[in-house]
Amino acid sequence: MNVSNDKHLWVSWDEYYRAIEGLAALVHESGWKFDQVLCLARGGLRPGDIFSRIFDVPLAILSTSSYREEAGTQQGELNISKYITTTSGGLSGKVLLLDDLVDSGVTLEKVQHHLKENFPAVTEVRSAVIWCKACSALRPDYYLQYLPTNPWIHQPFEEYDSLRPNQLAAWIKKGKAD
Repeated sequence: MNVSNDKHLWVSWDEYYRAIEGLAALVHESGWKFDQVLCLARGGLRPGDIFSRIFDVPLAILSTSSYREEAGTQQGELNISKYITTTSGGLSGKVLLLDDLVDSGVTLEKVQHHLKENFPAVTEVRSAVIWCKACSALRPDYYLQYLPTNPWIHQPFEEYDSLRPNQLAAWIKKGKAD
């Protein structure tokens, strides 16, 4: 078992889902009402799905990517998708921009600018993340945990990053043996 310290934060599935619920409670307790959740894929997909269900609002998805260098451990150039996927007809009104964490702040800053420039029907954007690192140049409107030592966050779904289809049978069998 891995132990969290100043350099590494290890998060189990239970801790991960409790953190999403805690963030949802924090946003709710703020009293701010929003019309849609816009999650940043991939890290914001699971929180976005849960928020959409809890708050009973449409879910929109914007794909972004910057952690592709060194097997996903080094930030590279930020890519923002040209299109937003939603079933609600388009992005408008008050939007909660949701991601799992803010590291440098570049992604949140550039996405907020992207929304302002390209989606005039959006009247207000607020941001929410589970983890806010001290090194971030931008503070989200809502965050559950502030991380003053900027640890690398090991999220439970990362085990899939190195799993390939030809390994599935053995991986499933190993899981059942534990």
